[in-house]
Amino acid sequence: MAQAEFTTPALKPWPEIPPIEIGAMAHSRPFVAKQDIQQKIGFPGELVENWEQVAIAKMGELVDNSRALRVFLDSCVKCGACTDKCHYFLGTADPNNMPVARQDLFRSVYRRYFTLAGKYLPGLVGARDLDKSVLDEWYTYFHQCSQCRRCSVYCPYGIDTAEISMAAREIMDSVGLGQKYCNEIIGKAQTLGNNLGLPEPALADTLEGLEEDIEEETGVKVRLPLDEAGADILLVTPSADFFAEPHVDGLIGYAKVLHQAGLSWTLSSYASEAANFGLFIGSYDNMQKLALRIREAALELGVKRIVFGECGHAWRVAYGFMDTLAGPFDFLDPAYPVPQHICEVTYDLIGQGALRLDPSANDESVVTFHDSCNLARGSRMGDFEGGQFAIPRAILRASCNHFYDMPPGTIGEATFCCGGGGGLLTDDLVELRVKGALPRMEALKQVVDDHGVTHMAAICAICKSQFSKVLPYYGFEMDQVVSVHQLVGNAIVLGAEQ
Repeated sequence: MAQAEFTTPALKPWPEIPPIEIGAMAHSRPFVAKQDIQQKIGFPGELVENWEQVAIAKMGELVDNSRALRVFLDSCVKCGACTDKCHYFLGTADPNNMPVARQDLFRSVYRRYFTLAGKYLPGLVGARDLDKSVLDEWYTYFHQCSQCRRCSVYCPYGIDTAEISMAAREIMDSVGLGQKYCNEIIGKAQTLGNNLGLPEPALADTLEGLEEDIEEETGVKVRLPLDEAGADILLVTPSADFFAEPHVDGLIGYAKVLHQAGLSWTLSSYASEAANFGLFIGSYDNMQKLALRIREAALELGVKRIVFGECGHAWRVAYGFMDTLAGPFDFLDPAYPVPQHICEVTYDLIGQGALRLDPSANDESVVTFHDSCNLARGSRMGDFEGGQFAIPRAILRASCNHFYDMPPGTIGEATFCCGGGGGLLTDDLVELRVKGALPRMEALKQVVDDHGVTHMAAICAICKSQFSKVLPYYGFEMDQVVSVHQLVGNAIVLGAEQ
């Protein structure tokens, strides 16, 4: 299928709220999952005959089970605080990409069936019947939300559009209308242990090749062990780390850190995936199946700690849901938090003096940092407030002599999404991804112009993949995005006395 032609938005010297263009992205929708993909993960293979009744019943179940969802649907006062906070609205100008308008796609149906006014005076409260045209509108625009939660930061009531988007996707899946990209990935991860569908022999060969590359480069034999029972640490990392730059350079960085610190660790071929795409479709059952693989691998290998690699939503699921999904983890060493992020491990080792870093090894790079949404607004890191912001920056400053942050309104809790999160990292949505990246590209351009920044570091596999794709659209090079642990790996002095 040929890609639709579109114009990449122009980078401006300051953020600009676009004049609205009604229906500007009404044509954008991801491929629909085929029957076998849907059924593999427990959903109908095609639109069920009585889909309207099934959808309304599912909506009722969700609002009954989630007090938060009901509050989000009942509390909006249309104040407008969120309207210009979404990167997709800023990049596309489509008013349905305003968070309040996207919420109302769901809220209007909720009001029709679950509020007294909506049942008897629907026109007065903006209530709508759920018909096929509404379902199609849901499929289009609830796949134009990356669930980044930036709008919730600015909402005076804390309404979380991400929760509404996830609920809408779960309802659509329940009636047989699922998205191919997310659901296909979930099926692979549940059966083969990772999103790429890599079997154990291919994974073992990949790791062996990386070991050879590291030894050839450094003269030091750094192992990337697989399925080694009795190791202290189970490292669970996004499968992108096994095959593509800049992800694989991050994996090499983890291995160098763990090697130099003398830590015993292993990867698992059974649970070789940190990412959990069940989150994106709002499916607790599918999230749990993926999380349980990690628990089972940890038990089988007899590890004492579980450490997650650089992946934003994987860390959010691990940090916020892991114990509920797959706990208790009372078989692990209580001296360590469950789970840990690889940045926490590296940060602690630097603080203990267990690593020697030579930041001059990165002197050819002037670095900035992209705060990934699910770390910035959906989790935390370390044992202090704001650790998810401070820890990666401390690691970068220890590894690089030249570091500059992007403008304050575009980082930290206010960070802009990369434009490809929330299960939208698929080429059938490339126009949306490119346009959604606009605010981040403008912030990057500012530090490039002001400080000569050459590289943007990230700790999320989706962000790194997204930037590799969209940077060239805005006149940057695809290799200007790097892994945080890629820079650590460059700077680490192997074999030195600590």
